[in-house]
Amino acid sequence: MKKIILSAGLILAAASLSAQEKGYLTGSFETTDHAYVADEANRFVPADDRFGSNNYLKLDYYNGNFSAGLQMEGYYPALIGYPGELNKYALSNFYANWKDDDFQVTVGTFYDQFGSGLLFRSWEDRLLGLNNAVMGARFAYNWEDKVSFKALWGMPRLGMEISDTQVRGADLSVSLSNIIGLDNIILSVEGSVLNRYEKIGIDAEEAGGSPNSIGYSGRLNFDWNGLFLKGEYVDLGKKLVALTPKRGNAQLVELGYNGRGLGVTLTGRRLEWMTQQISSKSVSSANLISYVPAMSTQYTYMLTTLHPYNPQLGDEMSYMFNSGEMGGQLDAFYNFRRGTALGGKRGMKVHANFSTYYTLAQEGSYKPGNLLFRDLSVDIEKQWTKEFKMVFLYSMQEYNPTYGSYKTTYLSNIFVADLLYKWTPTFSTRLELQYLTTKEDKKDWMAALLEVNFAPHWSVWASDMYNHGSSKMHYYNAGVSFTKGRTRLAAGYGRYKDGFICSGGVCRQIPQYTGANFSITTSF
Repeated sequence: MKKIILSAGLILAAASLSAQEKGYLTGSFETTDHAYVADEANRFVPADDRFGSNNYLKLDYYNGNFSAGLQMEGYYPALIGYPGELNKYALSNFYANWKDDDFQVTVGTFYDQFGSGLLFRSWEDRLLGLNNAVMGARFAYNWEDKVSFKALWGMPRLGMEISDTQVRGADLSVSLSNIIGLDNIILSVEGSVLNRYEKIGIDAEEAGGSPNSIGYSGRLNFDWNGLFLKGEYVDLGKKLVALTPKRGNAQLVELGYNGRGLGVTLTGRRLEWMTQQISSKSVSSANLISYVPAMSTQYTYMLTTLHPYNPQLGDEMSYMFNSGEMGGQLDAFYNFRRGTALGGKRGMKVHANFSTYYTLAQEGSYKPGNLLFRDLSVDIEKQWTKEFKMVFLYSMQEYNPTYGSYKTTYLSNIFVADLLYKWTPTFSTRLELQYLTTKEDKKDWMAALLEVNFAPHWSVWASDMYNHGSSKMHYYNAGVSFTKGRTRLAAGYGRYKDGFICSGGVCRQIPQYTGANFSITTSF
């Protein structure tokens, strides 16, 4: 089947090239390399190698309505904490695509998404080591921005290989506002269906399982003068959890307003048995064909990311304790304009977020159980002078270390000051000062980062995260980067704490390690 798809792509490419005279090529290359060492605080060194290297080469060719591309990956071996199935090197992605104003046809590997991604999403995130591109074919049609339809079939990638699992799906979007002719209103209804096929064993068949599972979703989108309402219902179909038939489902509602410097969004979500995997035989963190959007503040500061929230979907590991989660968030921001009492000469931005999530008290219910996660945060951004800018952030985080199995929670208060000063048009410094106080876990932390920038080429930084409340451990990092055009080189050395790296609602776990790192990213 792969040979058939590749042959079809080559035929389509040849036909296009013969019909067109000119084209152009774009590409990118990325390498990230780590050398691991042991020190007095961290004795972990990979058994097979003291060196890890992730490498990506991507090429895309465009010629009129035609485009084609490929991606090669190499892991020698993969950096620690990445999925174990990433190894050696391979031509991982390749595609051919034809697109005009109405139609689009793709053969080979492709990425796509239905709605918010709760039913189906294929995407790449190199930070997570995730690439579940689908090898197959996709067709899309758009009729005057009134009706959009797409259909796809293929086999998702898992690690360096194309899996045996097949997905077949279709998505339809109807813009009622464009059909009726409403100028100031956006109103659309959407729906999707996805069939997943995977061979199952005799035990699964006897327990009532089926190689075919059919899921669907229905969505509503409304927007009028900044006021918006979005709703989505997802049914994953019947699935086996610990050889027991379950039915995955999710509900998502979003209501908000954006305008006149004010933005307010209230979101509610409920998930039950929403794990949508490529293979039932894999425990990899990359074994996903759906996506749960993150609905809490996405932090970048060191101490605010010590315990990031990872949505609980319901799976075999949590089967005895909960089947999913429910909760939501209230997010608001306001821009105080220049010249106002609080805005002052240069204005001020204020942002606040409150998010909270609970286990389901019992299967099939809408009653909350044990607290999973809660976060209340406020951040203020103020440009005091032409040279000086300040961001102040406060976050109160409460999380459940047992992921809802028990009522135990840990509470922490985090304070961050982010100070940027431009000394000259080409020289600036940025200082982060952070403090976390808590009575549980490893007690109090403090952290600092100093970044010195020599625009447009050089940047130097150094940071330290210190657990002075318990372990008395320093987690330090220092590095330098050089940027020239579209090329960036960076090198550093440090001790890194174990924990989670998250992107949206997807996380991967990393162990503690110490070592040097080097990276190159370039595009053309």
